[in-house]
Amino acid sequence: MINFRNVTHTGSLFISGITICTASAPAATGPQDFGPLKTYAQSPIQSTSLSPQLRSGFALPVHGKEFYLNTTAASIWAETDEYRADYYQSTFSTGLMWQVTPGWQLELDASWRVALDTHLDNLTFGFHRMFGIDLNGREDVPRHSFDISIPEYGVEYSDFKGETLTRTVTLYSGWQLWDQPNEALSLGASLYYNYVGSGPFHNHNFEQALQLNYSYHRDRHRFHTLLGGVYRHHPAALIPYNKLTYAAAAGWQYQFNGPHRFLLEYHFYEGATEATSALSQPSNEVLIGYRYHFPTSVLEFILIENVFNMDNSPDVAITLGYRQRW
Repeated sequence: MINFRNVTHTGSLFISGITICTASAPAATGPQDFGPLKTYAQSPIQSTSLSPQLRSGFALPVHGKEFYLNTTAASIWAETDEYRADYYQSTFSTGLMWQVTPGWQLELDASWRVALDTHLDNLTFGFHRMFGIDLNGREDVPRHSFDISIPEYGVEYSDFKGETLTRTVTLYSGWQLWDQPNEALSLGASLYYNYVGSGPFHNHNFEQALQLNYSYHRDRHRFHTLLGGVYRHHPAALIPYNKLTYAAAAGWQYQFNGPHRFLLEYHFYEGATEATSALSQPSNEVLIGYRYHFPTSVLEFILIENVFNMDNSPDVAITLGYRQRW
């Protein structure tokens, strides 16, 4: 069981670290482009397995390095005839990207996803009511619950607050296929390992992915696209996962005068399970991001919303991230 005093202390250290790193940095526009938003899939199935990330097709400067640190709070809600999910998940990630040669890039990421009570129901209710969006039955159940029920596979978990959902290490390797002043294409491969030693989500499995990254920039605009596929030899916990799935994504960034950037992205993930429910249908996530540039670092704020398939997507997710380059 998670010690919540330690979790609270970890969150305080995260915010303090961001404050220390940025407090002395002047508000100026750095020359570097940090590419797409740095975040991960938040849908219930895709977030607990390997999902390709939207990445820049451009390489970093030779021997350049990027360190990142981010945290995400997400609310999951789905209620169908086949299953029900009502819980929060929080993700803490850190990693280092390194441009080893002009054509070869490495990245090592470590992430911990845990069921923490972030009280996002209050924010979700307010947002839906403000814009007249249907709550899809959420108003009829208690707030701040932690429940998963999938009768087809005998899954009935309640009150799992504090349990670890995933604990992962991911190694990414990218190769430049084409690099022009205004556009670039790269090929990437990921090796993912998840280990949860105990609890309802105990599991240990390897997964692999291949992806193509294409980027184009013109004046104040930057565009990024992704096409990728995932292979799972030992599927994740709870229910059977498909061994092969694909993903696609597209993103746009607009540079305002000074250090401000606006980003809009759309991420598509094929249904990752054969379950006879909405879990087998595609997941669609829309990301709205704001990025503030310092000379060699950025702060990112990201809002993630679901579209089309409301029963296999995060109801809402919020990410705060810090990225530093050398």
